[in-house]
Amino acid sequence: MRGASTARRAENASLPAPGDDPDRDKPVLARLAALKVMSVKELKAEWRRLFGAEAPNNSRPFLELRLAYRIQELAYGGLSKTTVRILDALADEYRGISVRKPILVDPRKPIAGTKLVREWAGVEHTVTVLRDGFEYEGRRYKSLSAIARAITGTRWNGWRFFGLRAAEEGRS
Repeated sequence: MRGASTARRAENASLPAPGDDPDRDKPVLARLAALKVMSVKELKAEWRRLFGAEAPNNSRPFLELRLAYRIQELAYGGLSKTTVRILDALADEYRGISVRKPILVDPRKPIAGTKLVREWAGVEHTVTVLRDGFEYEGRRYKSLSAIARAITGTRWNGWRFFGLRAAEEGRS
């Protein structure tokens, strides 16, 4: 199975580079407006011209949106290398391909091993932050909200219940 970054490089290998667009002298807004009046057949022909491949489907909204993006990409340049790298890493992580260090981490989450203490109804409750979740009374939980519900019996925002949301808001 290829990673998203490998697939993206292979997909982009045959695409025109920014500045290689034959209609580059036409105003971008005029070209975008023209997409709205094109037939699906004309949109697919535009796809072949701009992507060098057949359109993946006949969905007019999809073709319009993707062609509009491509026209702007050719006129103004695409995503930065850093952004592409981050998107590739996120796609790989989402698909379960662990080639890099995970980046889908909530920045509010304290460091693994941190103890969160909250008093509720006169009882002190301690939660341990784990690398991949939380532990409370010997059970593992994926979210602080689930623990807050176990403690209170009602729905709470876990970050707020344990006082982490206020700390996050105070930092900005």
